[in-house]
Amino acid sequence: MPLAETRRQRLRLVAVSASILVGTALMAGKFYAFWLTQSAAILSDALESIINVAASSFALASVLIAAQAPDAAHPYGHGKIEYFSAGFEGALIILAAAGIFYQAWQQFFHPRPLPHLEGGLLILTGVSLVNLALGLGLILVGRRTQSLTLVADGKHVLTDVYTSVGVVVGLGLMWATGWIWLDGAVAFLVGLNIVVTGAQLLRQAGAGLMDTSDPDLLAEICDLLARRRKYIWIDIHRLRSRRAGSRILLDFHLILPRDLTLAESHQEVKEVEKIIEEHFRGQADILIHADPCADPECPVCGREPCSLRREETRRQRLWRQDVLTSRRSG
Repeated sequence: MPLAETRRQRLRLVAVSASILVGTALMAGKFYAFWLTQSAAILSDALESIINVAASSFALASVLIAAQAPDAAHPYGHGKIEYFSAGFEGALIILAAAGIFYQAWQQFFHPRPLPHLEGGLLILTGVSLVNLALGLGLILVGRRTQSLTLVADGKHVLTDVYTSVGVVVGLGLMWATGWIWLDGAVAFLVGLNIVVTGAQLLRQAGAGLMDTSDPDLLAEICDLLARRRKYIWIDIHRLRSRRAGSRILLDFHLILPRDLTLAESHQEVKEVEKIIEEHFRGQADILIHADPCADPECPVCGREPCSLRREETRRQRLWRQDVLTSRRSG
């Protein structure tokens, strides 16, 4: 494993371990706040924290598995485990929302007074601030280390923050107005927000598992190839790419002059591979198929002089995304 990737992996492990430890402590704080107040909204928030800790534990396992090198059984590596982790977290978020809806229903239609509300609100406010810092930190580390698992875990933690903020606001209004039913109403609204976040994570996980095309990644690769293009690289087509955790897998056909020797063609292919590998910091698996040029490519070929030319160059084809991903070279 390259040194840079080793550092990223160490950072991922530190982040997800912190998520588990901090999440467990904050969960205990929320249950203590519920014990003080007997609030359905705070109980719902505490129940969602159980899901957070379980999801973070699963995230730790997925980060460890994703870091394993490719083997005979998994020649493309283990990165896709991160999509399972993101989907698992999304499902757990929706499950937590179902519990919140149940508690909200009970408190909305059968409201009861809440004791020690001020103390519970102070505890929940402190928990929310710590959770906010944790969630933003996990997302930052996840993006820096290209870990979908950490980004998903961070978003999950932020949903917990939204839950807590909603509960604090709702219970604050209830304390000010005496409207006890607000406890259930706010819990219901926060549950709706959690469902949306969980659905987004499930969609993202499904897209990764189904190898859905990533337009941003394709645009990045096309821009890179266009900027570093050599005149001898006549054209590219059938470009495909996908992510597997932090790794990028891509393949395409590169059209080269047909009078190049096998060694010369191999050298050109290796040069293209080096450009892509450096850009993605050694996290790209690349397969390039070298195609010999044919007479129809003459108008878009910039090689001069060329003893094989049958037609003058009119204009080299712009390497836009629609061109590079096309199924045909002509």
